[in-house]
Formats: sequence, C-alpha cells, structure tokens
Amino acid sequence: MTADQDRDIGEVVRRTGLRRLLFTLVNSGKGLRFLLRKEEAFQLEALLACVLIPVAILLPVSPVERLLLIGAVFTVLIVEVLNTSIEVLTDRVSLDRHQLSGLAKDLGSLAVTLSLLLWAIVWGVIVPNYWPFAM
Repeated sequence: MTADQDRDIGEVVRRTGLRRLLFTLVNSGKGLRFLLRKEEAFQLEALLACVLIPVAILLPVSPVERLLLIGAVFTVLIVEVLNTSIEVLTDRVSLDRHQLSGLAKDLGSLAVTLSLLLWAIVWGVIVPNYWPFAM
C-alpha cells in the first residue's frame, strides 16, 4: 500500500515541503492558463502588465515609486483573479438568475473597478513627473 492508499475515506491529503510547492505551482498554472484562454478582461490586463511593468522598471523613479507602479499593476491582476473566482463559483452553484448571485458578481466587478482606479491614480500621479515629455 502507498502512503496515499493508507488513509481514511474523506481524509484530506496534506502535502508538505517541496511536493506542496510543486502542486501549488501546477494548480496556479492551471488557473493562469484558464484566465489567459477564457477571460477577456484578464487577457487585456495581462497585456497591459507586460507593457507597464517594463516601463515602470525603466522609468527613472525612486524605489518606492517603482514599487507603487508595479504594485498597482499586480493589484489589478490579483483582484481580477478573485473576481473571476467569484463568477466561476457563482455559476457553479447555479446558472439561474438570483438576486444574491447578481450582487456577488456586481461586488466583484466593483472591486476590479476600484483596483483600476487605484492603478490610474498611482500611474497618473507618478509617471507625468518622469515622462520624457514632462515639463
């Protein structure tokens, strides 16, 4: 009998160490692959991240400003992942229209909108001071 077979029915397998890290990376890759293939909003935000992160690295800003610029980009991506998780779970529970399901999706959408607003404010405050055409 292997270690996986020597457990009670319904017992959760707890992986530790490097094996846990490997499974985490594999599952994260599955989630990223889903988002890049199926979620148009994430595709656009990921494309923007691929452009904006190098711009943030190349701009002659302070380390704190660079962290804020890159952090704002990652915040949008993270919130979009969480919003998609809410949408997927809501659809899994039921595809029927329900007031609470709609509210859950609306609140997730609000979170994404607020993260985009944060991104716009951070970039709008910092970048004009360093952009090549700044006065």
